[in-house]
Amino acid sequence: MLTIVVSYILSVYIIWFIGKMLDSTTSLGKPEYIPLLVVGSLVVFILVFLLFFYLLTKRIMTYFAVLIDGLGMISQGDLEHRVPVRRDDELGTLARNMNIMAEQLAAQKRKEKETEESKMNLITGVSHDLRTPLTSMIGYLDLLRKRSYSDENEYDRFVNNAFSKAQQLKKLIDDLLTYTRLTSGDMVFAKQRADMRELLEQVLFEFVPIAEEYHAVVRSEIGIQKAAVHIDPEQIARILDNLLMNSLKYSTDPKVIDIRLTSDKTSVYLTIGNEGEPITEEQEAKLFDRFYKTEKIELHSHLQSGAGLGLAIARQLAERQDGSLTLEYENGHYAFTLKLPLLQNDGSPEPLP
Repeated sequence: MLTIVVSYILSVYIIWFIGKMLDSTTSLGKPEYIPLLVVGSLVVFILVFLLFFYLLTKRIMTYFAVLIDGLGMISQGDLEHRVPVRRDDELGTLARNMNIMAEQLAAQKRKEKETEESKMNLITGVSHDLRTPLTSMIGYLDLLRKRSYSDENEYDRFVNNAFSKAQQLKKLIDDLLTYTRLTSGDMVFAKQRADMRELLEQVLFEFVPIAEEYHAVVRSEIGIQKAAVHIDPEQIARILDNLLMNSLKYSTDPKVIDIRLTSDKTSVYLTIGNEGEPITEEQEAKLFDRFYKTEKIELHSHLQSGAGLGLAIARQLAERQDGSLTLEYENGHYAFTLKLPLLQNDGSPEPLP
């Protein structure tokens, strides 16, 4: 609109100037040169309009060409390319939206790549972790089949080792099936009212003799008399068993496992801590990843190593029951905390007398 107004004013001025010159240089009367002035005014208006239009749109067209080039690069797969945002009008908004689109496409591509790598790691991890106990079990059974044992004691040892490997194989398969059901959302929880203190005491009753067998000291601090929660007791016990066995496996000498049960008005907190080998921040961030096994950490040679699914399963089990599982790590000290909501209609937990 501004271009049209300016062009019109300049055209009128130029035609007026031409008219004045015609008045002074020709003997024709005004009626005779009116057609000439009309044609001239149209020509001048068009020329002036085109000149101003070009000058005013040159920067826009140049920037539009930059946007086209940027869109072409993004469409060819260069998702890291970003177009410059030089304006605050519609073209600037278009440039910002193009950059947002490129970022979203890049994030989606990275996620697809991670998913594909995760699938390959899943296949590799399952194949390796299932093959190891299966190979050992076949070896012991083959020795028994060929009667390659010297006495009854060696026979019993072969049978016990084969049975132990079969149990390990079953646990790996159970963990894999559990993780698959959790990630697919098909797992059904048998939730019911339970007392967290009572459940913890039951788990510790079975765990303490195992810990003592491996010369570990279990120190428990139970700061509540009762904590009513709505959970699947079997799955929560599975979380506790996993955390306790990890503490036993990865504790450094002297092996001390600290267990603390506390609560506030809304939640109950179970913390299991131990001293272990130092890890890096990168390793700490991956502890809850599936099939992740911390390198350069020694575990007790008589304890079975898992498939790297235990913590991943434990965290998902906690989250599926409205809880959480977190880790606080500092200078070789590990403290895993399980948080579960208290039943609201029961009020605050009962303190110890």
